[in-house]
Amino acid sequence: MDIIDNRALLVRTRNPQRITDAIAKSEVVGEEDGVHQVLVKWDMQEASALSKLMKNVPSPMGVEYEWPGMYTPFAHQKVTAEFLSLRHRAFCFNEQGTGKTASAIWAADYLMNKGLVKRVLIVCPLSIMKSAWMADLFKFAVHRSCDVAYGTRSQREEVIRGKTEFVVINHDGVGTVKDVLMIQKWFDLIIIDEANAYKNVQTVRWKTLRDVLVFKPMVWMMTGTPAAQSPVDAYGLAKIINPDILPKFFGQFRDMVLTKVSQFKWAVRPQSEQVIHRALQPAIRFEKKDCLDLPPVTYVDRDAPLTPQQVKFYNQLKARMSMVADGEEVTAINAAVNMSKLLQISGGAVYSDSGETILFDVSNRLAAVEEVINEATQKVLVFVPFKHTLKLLQEHLNKAHITSEIINGEVSLNNRSAIFDDFQTKTNPKVLLIQPQAASHGLTLTAASTIVWYAPVTSVETYLQANARIDRPGQKHPMTVIHISGSEVETRLYSMLKNRISIHGKLIELYREIVSNNP
Repeated sequence: MDIIDNRALLVRTRNPQRITDAIAKSEVVGEEDGVHQVLVKWDMQEASALSKLMKNVPSPMGVEYEWPGMYTPFAHQKVTAEFLSLRHRAFCFNEQGTGKTASAIWAADYLMNKGLVKRVLIVCPLSIMKSAWMADLFKFAVHRSCDVAYGTRSQREEVIRGKTEFVVINHDGVGTVKDVLMIQKWFDLIIIDEANAYKNVQTVRWKTLRDVLVFKPMVWMMTGTPAAQSPVDAYGLAKIINPDILPKFFGQFRDMVLTKVSQFKWAVRPQSEQVIHRALQPAIRFEKKDCLDLPPVTYVDRDAPLTPQQVKFYNQLKARMSMVADGEEVTAINAAVNMSKLLQISGGAVYSDSGETILFDVSNRLAAVEEVINEATQKVLVFVPFKHTLKLLQEHLNKAHITSEIINGEVSLNNRSAIFDDFQTKTNPKVLLIQPQAASHGLTLTAASTIVWYAPVTSVETYLQANARIDRPGQKHPMTVIHISGSEVETRLYSMLKNRISIHGKLIELYREIVSNNP
């Protein structure tokens, strides 16, 4: 396929009629040995129609768009954006850490420039509404208006009914304003991030999304791990994008990809991969190892808002700390102890002065960690500073059927060695939950390419040494380090750790800043 003067596409095909029947502005201009040459006007309407008939159709976006924003797009980001721009409904399966949010923003912005899209709804996990989507909108489409539909029903509804061009809402927030979304077509394009949240057609979440698509907007579904746990997980995603090509009932699809071998056991059919591939089209995928222009390490922030219970005790502790800061001299030791208590509340387990462990509702943080793990295509290290939080997190992952092992000071040297060996050489465990101080110098854990910091540490050396467990010879993939944060103290600490600023030297100053701010 050739581009002629940026005005037309020259297509070679043995079946020209399927093109001329589908695209009015096309004509056969030659033929040789049964191969016909068809000239197609190169505009969005014609290119979009042609993309339904052929692969690798170039989008006019490639020559018309100026790619605004703070950063120059990587080559794979351009290809992804151009792919999405041509398709009314599509999948983007680019691996976590490849910058697919920016690609989607650029594609949507281009369609807005063309007058094909006026407003966009972005549906994503709570943890990345601000840290990923809002941050990237400011980086790559600062000329567009954007807002978050979060809070009470009336607050969400006000944003939905407004004129903001990009609106970001969390997965379960869609249900809160479902009736509003169904009364008229507020949005021309809906982008579903971490789309595995919609793999099960029996959930209220999936049925809600199905219902709000009543006006048939454009839909782009994004996830780095389609059908990662089972072939049947593809059904929910495909039912949104390609409802007409799938069996009407889930059981029919299950029987196409699985075979029952006993009362409670199913095996994957040999042809399941082909079935899933057909169901999850049109789609584009880039893996990190294929993106040669990516930096070796990408740092990502994810929000885990404190639950009401956490906020209550967090603010009570801060109030006491503020009184001390105003009335007495603050020592580095006192500052360190009190900040550690704030971090423990944020993490979900506090050690009382009597030695008891007080557990908090930390559902937002647990959900954020689970989301990251589910999106990761390789294994994952989760660094958890506090011992009792390790057990809390492992219990949550067990319920989600995610295999994990704990590494802390209580695990013997022999057991550690066995766990590390299994992690490097076997399918399970998928996740190691590690107290950072137990990640010794020289330890190689390159089976993982993603690190999650459940909460920050207060030592730059410990932070750097922990991250170095995956950044070693033998690592085959670009790496991602993810910071989970729900409070001001955590955000400030992550910034200092990443920039290698000694925290101990700034401890009292940081303490006074923290106690005077909101969580």
